[in-house]
Amino acid sequence: MTTIYPSLQDLPHDHPSCPALWDALRDVMDPELPISVVDMGLIVAIERHGSHVAVQLTFTAMGCPATDFILEDVRERLLRELGVEQVEIEVVWDPAWTKARLSEEGIDIMRTWGVSA
Repeated sequence: MTTIYPSLQDLPHDHPSCPALWDALRDVMDPELPISVVDMGLIVAIERHGSHVAVQLTFTAMGCPATDFILEDVRERLLRELGVEQVEIEVVWDPAWTKARLSEEGIDIMRTWGVSA
């Protein structure tokens, strides 16, 4: 079974799952592979309360060398969304990242790059 993340392709803009914000984060790429942080399964949850956005994000491993780059890219991209003025990012380790968090597109990208998915 493939993991599916909210998107404006399937949900209305005002859906509580924040599909527009998930779609915005599809612009944020992993620094090592051409895969978005969404398709990689790094985004755990997004909540929006007015102009404040709270994101829970995980990494594939503790000590990931790209941590600071990814956090800044996520924050910067969300701040470009209409009405978003504050972004709070919480790094979480539960649930732990596994390849089950990859989207179908993420699996295809990983295979294309010769990474077992």
